[in-house]
Amino acid sequence: MATVRGHAEKSNKNVRAMPVGADWVSGKGTHFRVWAPAKASVDVVVQNAEGRHAPYPLRQERSVYFSGLVSGVAPGDLYSFRLDAGPDLYPDPASRFQPQGPHGPSQVIDPNAFHWTDFGWKGCRLLGQVIYEMHIGTFTPEGTWRAAITQLPELARLGVSVLEIMPVADFPGDFGWGYDGVDMFAPTRLYGHPDDFRAFVDAAHALELAVILDVVYNHLGPDGNYLKAFSPDYFTDRYETEWGEPINFDGELSAPVREFFLSNARYWIEEFHIDGLRLDATQAIFDSSPDHIIKAIARTVREAARGRDTIIIAENEPQRTVFARPVGSGGYGLDGLWNDDFHHSAVVAMTGHNEAYYTDHTGSPQEFISSAKYGYLFQGQWYSWQNQNRGTPSFGLPPSAFVNFIENHDQIANSGRGMRVHQLTSPGRYRSMVALMLLGPGTPMLFQGQEFQSSSPFFYFAHHKPELAELVSEGRKDFLRQFPSLATPEMRDRLPEPADRWTFVRSKLDPREREVNGGACALHRDLIQIRREDLAFSVGEYGKIDGAVIAPEAFLLRFFGEEHGDRLLLVNFGRDLHLKSIPDPLTAPPLGRSWRL
Repeated sequence: MATVRGHAEKSNKNVRAMPVGADWVSGKGTHFRVWAPAKASVDVVVQNAEGRHAPYPLRQERSVYFSGLVSGVAPGDLYSFRLDAGPDLYPDPASRFQPQGPHGPSQVIDPNAFHWTDFGWKGCRLLGQVIYEMHIGTFTPEGTWRAAITQLPELARLGVSVLEIMPVADFPGDFGWGYDGVDMFAPTRLYGHPDDFRAFVDAAHALELAVILDVVYNHLGPDGNYLKAFSPDYFTDRYETEWGEPINFDGELSAPVREFFLSNARYWIEEFHIDGLRLDATQAIFDSSPDHIIKAIARTVREAARGRDTIIIAENEPQRTVFARPVGSGGYGLDGLWNDDFHHSAVVAMTGHNEAYYTDHTGSPQEFISSAKYGYLFQGQWYSWQNQNRGTPSFGLPPSAFVNFIENHDQIANSGRGMRVHQLTSPGRYRSMVALMLLGPGTPMLFQGQEFQSSSPFFYFAHHKPELAELVSEGRKDFLRQFPSLATPEMRDRLPEPADRWTFVRSKLDPREREVNGGACALHRDLIQIRREDLAFSVGEYGKIDGAVIAPEAFLLRFFGEEHGDRLLLVNFGRDLHLKSIPDPLTAPPLGRSWRL
């Protein structure tokens, strides 16, 4: 028979792993705690094996939290919250698992039941790494954590060292990218049980692969978000985003909201042994408080890792380098930033098309030289596509702080037809660009399947109920109208429907293509090996690289390795060059030495 006991705020800290949610206390039951200001009562409603519901009132604390220890409630049991004795039942805002999806009851999870084997794992830092972006639902035909584990040895043999997992916070429907998550602490049931996620991380660490998780702290999805039922103060109308209501990080009653999201960052590090985070669309995370929430997230992640090395990367469209500068210098203390500038120049150089947000890029050799030396190309000068200045100075940041890529989930899908970049250019240009990315001074990132030139497209897919699916479809088409080549009625009619299951299925990788396209795998593997073994490429110190244009579509980069020796990287995107000499001092070998291929 279950009973409930209230606990004062002080004692909560002694029994809880997280400040909110359901914590199983061995031999005693499960302790529940939820923030619900302005609510007169909160009951936890437990569903037993027969499907019957038993409500237990929680005690209101002074700080408008409700909490209580309910005996007899164990891992695997389902529960919901009832507010003000109303007829509706709500999932726990900090649910660790939603086995029936966001609209169903939450499940009590014992995070300590999994047997870890990664005790010797020390984590990793960003310098010297090669990142691999993955979407678990399409990485294998099965689309599960367990299936993904079987492919990890292939990634280890390839030479990548950091797996960046697209968001896994649970969302409604049968498939999606994950950026419309609504249960921040609940790994989606679509990929398996939370312990399957832990098994994935454990297996990755055994292969010396770090795992960082893409998290969305700028908005929640449009369906299944019940935070407002507990408090409208989770959100604010003082700012605007293009995806939904911004999170309240600096307004009235923002302290519990900040605690909620900081706890989420700590949760992934502590309970899943994640090695860091990739923060989505940080330009839509607003905070005017003295301790910016991004800085607080970075601090929380480092503390939660307890001495393990961690990696924190931000996506920031305005290219504000303050995110990657040390806290002692007024920065936020992150390790890296996604570099859209490199991608945009690369796509223009490979395809010749520079419409929409590619408008300000020419793909010229000088752009790649400047990118190698300084990271971002736009650091405060005029940006015609947005009709405003863009970016901030990057001087002094290490080259590794800039994550370079020629494919990612957004950019492949934004081509409309979901085509991979190797399908949009010539083989020679593609190989040259892969070499530039993997040997360049920035931190390279591959998108799943890129290493074997996957024939699978990667579309935008999101499974929603019909009325919302229609709105999402129209919104997607409106977004792609910025590309004149996709704005015609004929092209709009051919765009894949996000809610169509076939759109999702077609985006799945075929692992057999690793063997079919073995040459592409060998190219990536060899280049990554050179990067790893040749310190002139991997050290990546600021100011240790220079470059020169040697033809309209060709250039060279010189890496000054000092005791490691210098290196020249020659890249040609154009016609054959028959050069008897190159009148540039960067091609002269160090005194008393000579170049060798």
